[in-house]
Formats: sequence, C-alpha cells, structure tokens
Amino acid sequence: MRWALVKVALAVTAMVVVAFAVPLGLVVKELARDRAYGSAERQAATIGPVLAITTDRTQLERAVASAETGSGGRIGVHVPASGKNGRPAEIGSRRAPQADVAAAAKLGRASISPVSGGSSLLQPTAVAAGIAVVEVFVPDEALTRGVATSWLVLAGVGLALVIGSVAVADRLGTRMVRPAERLAGAAHDLGKGKLGVRVPEDGPKELRSAASAFNAMADQVVQLLANERELAADLSHRLRTPLTVLRLNAASLGDSPAADQTRSAVEQLEREVDQIIRTAREQKAQTQQAAAVAGCDAAEVIRERMAFWSALAEDEGRTVRIAGADRPVRLPVARPDLAAALDAMLGNVFRHTPEGTAFAVDVHNAEEAVIVLVSDAGPGIDDPDAALRRGQGAGGDGSTGLGLDIVRRLAESTGGDVRIGRSVLGGTEVRVWLALDGGRAPHGGRRGHRLRRTLRTRRRRAAHTGT
Repeated sequence: MRWALVKVALAVTAMVVVAFAVPLGLVVKELARDRAYGSAERQAATIGPVLAITTDRTQLERAVASAETGSGGRIGVHVPASGKNGRPAEIGSRRAPQADVAAAAKLGRASISPVSGGSSLLQPTAVAAGIAVVEVFVPDEALTRGVATSWLVLAGVGLALVIGSVAVADRLGTRMVRPAERLAGAAHDLGKGKLGVRVPEDGPKELRSAASAFNAMADQVVQLLANERELAADLSHRLRTPLTVLRLNAASLGDSPAADQTRSAVEQLEREVDQIIRTAREQKAQTQQAAAVAGCDAAEVIRERMAFWSALAEDEGRTVRIAGADRPVRLPVARPDLAAALDAMLGNVFRHTPEGTAFAVDVHNAEEAVIVLVSDAGPGIDDPDAALRRGQGAGGDGSTGLGLDIVRRLAESTGGDVRIGRSVLGGTEVRVWLALDGGRAPHGGRRGHRLRRTLRTRRRRAAHTGT
C-alpha cells in the first residue's frame, strides 16, 4: 500500500511538474528573446534622432560609436543615396543581406534578418533622401542569456516537489499501513489462541471501524469460550450424581471378577470426570484472565451504567451530565470490575446526597492514563483522607462505608490511584486514575500537573455552560 501511494504521488506530481515547468521554460526562453530584441530596438532608437537631423557620415559615425554596442561593431546604418549622382552610404558594421535591407526599407517596419552567429534587427527611419535602415546585430548568446540558469532552477524546483510529494505519500502510507499491520498481527495472534490481544482504535476512519469490529469480535470469542467452558464444567458436575449411584451399586455387587471390573471402571470414570472439571476450571480462569488483559471500552461501560442510573436520577429530579464518553476509551481492566467500581461511586451519590442534587461523570483519555471523575453538588466529605483509609467509614472494620475499596483495588491493579476532593459543582469529586500499560500515576510530575490543570479547566467550563 505504501509503494502504491508513492507511485501514485510520483506520477501525479511528475505530470503536474511537466504541465507547468515545460510551458514556463518556454516562456522564459521567449522572455529572453524579447529582452534581447527590445535592447536592440532601444539602441536603434538612439540613432534615429541623429538621422532625422543629418545624414553626414562623420556625425553618423560619431553617433554609432557612442551607442551602447556601437563600439563592438554591432550597429550599422544604411543611408540611401541623395540626389541623382549620390551613392548609398554604409556606416558601421553590416551583416544583413542587401535584399533584406531593401525589403525593410520598402515595408517601412522593423524586421529581423538571420545572419551568421545571430540575427540582425532592421529598423527603418525616414530621412530627407528617403528611408534609412539602422541595423543592430543580436548574437545568439544574447537570445539565450539566463535561459539555462532558469531551466536549472525550474528543474530543481520540480525535483524538490517530486521528492516532497513522495515523502508525504510515504508518511501517509505509513500512517495507513501501521494500523493495518497491527490489525493483521492481532488476527494472527488471535488465531494462535492469544485471547487477550486487542487492536488500538486509531488511524483513518475505515481502519478505526475495522479495529473496533475486531475488538468486538475478540470479546465475543472470549465470551463464547467462557460460556463453552462453563457449560463443560456444569455438565461434568452433573455427571457426579449418577457416578455416585454407580459407585454405590458397584460396592454391593460382591467380590466377583465382574464386580471388580465394574468398580474399576467407575473409579476410572470418576477420575476422567475430575480431570474434565479441573481442565474446564483452568481454561475458564485463563479465559477470564485474557478478558481482563484485553480490557474494555470505558466509554461504553460508562454509557451503559449511566443509562441504568438515569432512571433513578429522573425519579429524584437530579441533573446528570456525561462528558468524554462519546468515543472509545480502552482500559486494561475487565468490564465487570469497571462496572462494579462505577456502581459503587454512583451509588454513593444517591445514598449520601439529597434528592435533586446534580452529578456528573467525566472521562479523560491521556497518553499514559485514563481518568474517570464522578462529581456531585452535594454537601461534600469533611475528611476525604479518612474516607479513603480502610476501617474509617461507617461500614465498620475493613470498609470505608463508601464502597471505595472496590474502586481503589481496581485503580491499584493498573498502577493508578483514587483521590477525593472538592468538585466544581460544590460537592464531592472522586477521581480514579487508571494507568495504561502498567504505568504509575504521576503524583507530582509535570505531565500530571498539566493533565490535572486541563481537567480543572474542562470541568469549570462545563459547569459554567451548564452542559
């Protein structure tokens, strides 16, 4: 895909460069030609006033010598004969054929005559004896002066455009290919039995959709395997009752060889059933572990739990706000654990604040962590530190009375933490820091400071607008 994009960019840019550079190069060449002939016309125009005054040879030679290129032998004057016995005068350098000079004098307008080493501009001028012709020689190098340099500049600009377009296409191709490669690698890993593999939902829109579909499929596979192994374990347990009956009946068969064989077969069958049960439990544990490693979409879980609690909030006249849950936010925790932690925090709002108290749930996805904030407009908590310490709440020993043990264990399992503070709504704010990739919550680092400042700004803005 990268090479295809590079070839397309190369072809398109090359066509654009050719379409613009070739005509521009021709224009540059024509401009150089016009510049050379324009300079020749100006030099011829300096001789015209002298011819209008006099045709004296000495005066004309002096005027030719004083011209810009007259001393270089590039200017000549063809003066017609005066009177019946007069002879035409030739002053300066002559290169154009006599026929071209006569034609220019007859037509009365400037013309160009090709000569050896260049061209001659023939400029007719009226004098007392008839039409004089001023000839200005324009060498070939004057016609192409600066053209080669301009073409080199155009070629360099075109080459730079091609290289730049190829580089941009390669970067865009990399941005598209990497998510596709991750998706293909994850599909191979899932095929090898790595149930915990998931794909980051980034890149172009189409690849994000494909990654989301793959993650949903992987979650479904894990759930199906869990159901299958749960069913195997249940069936194995259900076999225990008839096995027990068989074992008791076999014990009453006496000591005959057939009875011994029956008892041996029953014991072997019990061992096989026990092995099936142990294997199902181990596989179930592995499936649950894979599901926890794969994580879940925090935004989806938050929307689901808020839909559950919104009915009670509507009955109690509470205003509810959700922010940041409109796009996927992957977390390295199991879906049931996150749902239980959210239920614990939302349950506290309903239990410890009066009816009609507004509350909000915000989720912020940073580079190293996901932060979930549950804030309310209630009376707040007098001693947040005591509420976080085990055994200091109203629930007795080993409990905070707020259900925050569940939340804290969830956060600490990822390397994060839980904090209680004052919310912008005026009440309590429970902030759950869930670190990604086993990172640690930046308690005092610069990144953590900037992230906390960003969160405060967002919450103040949301509280001010009432959204």
